[in-house]
Amino acid sequence: MFIVRDVPESDFDQVYELNDIAFHERTKEDDRDSTDWLFRRAHRIGAYEDGRLIGFLAALPMHISIPGGATLPCLGVTYVCVLPTHTRRGVLTAILDRMWADRAEPLAALYVSKARIYGRHGFAAATHALHVDLDGDRPLELRVEPAEVPLRLVPPDGAHKVLAPLYERAMARRAGQFARDTEWWERAVLPDEDPNDDGLGAPRVVVAGDSGYAVYRTKGEDTASDAPALVYVVELEADSAQVEAALWRYLASIGLTWRVGSLARPVDDLLPLLVADGDVVTVKKRWPALWLRLSDVPAALSGRGYAAPVDLVLDIADERLPANHGRFRLTVAAGGHAGCGRTDDRADLSLHVRDLAAAYLGDTPVSTLVRAGLVTEHTPGAARRLDAALHTPLAPFTADEF
Repeated sequence: MFIVRDVPESDFDQVYELNDIAFHERTKEDDRDSTDWLFRRAHRIGAYEDGRLIGFLAALPMHISIPGGATLPCLGVTYVCVLPTHTRRGVLTAILDRMWADRAEPLAALYVSKARIYGRHGFAAATHALHVDLDGDRPLELRVEPAEVPLRLVPPDGAHKVLAPLYERAMARRAGQFARDTEWWERAVLPDEDPNDDGLGAPRVVVAGDSGYAVYRTKGEDTASDAPALVYVVELEADSAQVEAALWRYLASIGLTWRVGSLARPVDDLLPLLVADGDVVTVKKRWPALWLRLSDVPAALSGRGYAAPVDLVLDIADERLPANHGRFRLTVAAGGHAGCGRTDDRADLSLHVRDLAAAYLGDTPVSTLVRAGLVTEHTPGAARRLDAALHTPLAPFTADEF
């Protein structure tokens, strides 16, 4: 029999041992500093059997941008692992139950290793991202005239002081972004060493006037594998298409490199539209990025902004969190004020909490979920009206991984 309790710093050795076994890794002593700081920020929950750690998760107190330009508290769940000898014994469920009991954040988010596991726990993909490659072997021709703004390289040390205001504007424009403090900028966005150990160099920061920036790393040509020299874009934010064009033109013109790539760009990224020759941009894949969970349905629904008035009763199914289970009336006035509370009125829509999570940031239309048979529409037009209210001008996107 196991017990669930908080994990002290003195058990970090056990955390790394468990993670290495679960994810087939080998954490070196020198690598631990890049993760210890994350654990110290987190609410750490473990399952123990005879004093040995058999299950673990870290829940980071964060704030995520939501439609309407505001933020809501959100738990960033990471390093979820269970010893292979103890899977399918309710260990993960017990750890998550402890997290829901301990924390009051209305949202939780994570990146999944196995989708079917977290779907059962009410999580769903709430943002998607594109893996994009840009051919940098020739001058980049653009359909939009790049902004005539000064470009300057900023040393990574202290760069967050310049980047933070630009990033905060991007957060207000697009849902799904996480608020950052100084430690997060320095350790998660701009660490000296490549966190994925892909042979990339130190971070470089280019700023376009006071209207945009790009963080990137470079890697020389690998003759052994015939891999071309690369400019890897960590993130790029711009206030306008013209500024974005200026940043992409700069990245594509960096000498002795032949490819510009990014593993994560928004699904409505402008780059494929900005280039004069579409063949120079390759969208290698579209992938589910951040998974979201509504842990407090009324708080989450009343906290976000809406694009249109609506008055609907939602019948929510949530087997894990009884407080979310049942019928709720969502009312959004013409001025945008939203309210959500329990009701006994007849439901307009019936849906699982995971499908509400998929639609919450504006990623998946409710009408699409109705077509898929995952949401039941009791009142004709209810899904269309909810989609109009949930609409966002930009697709949700998450730049931070944890």
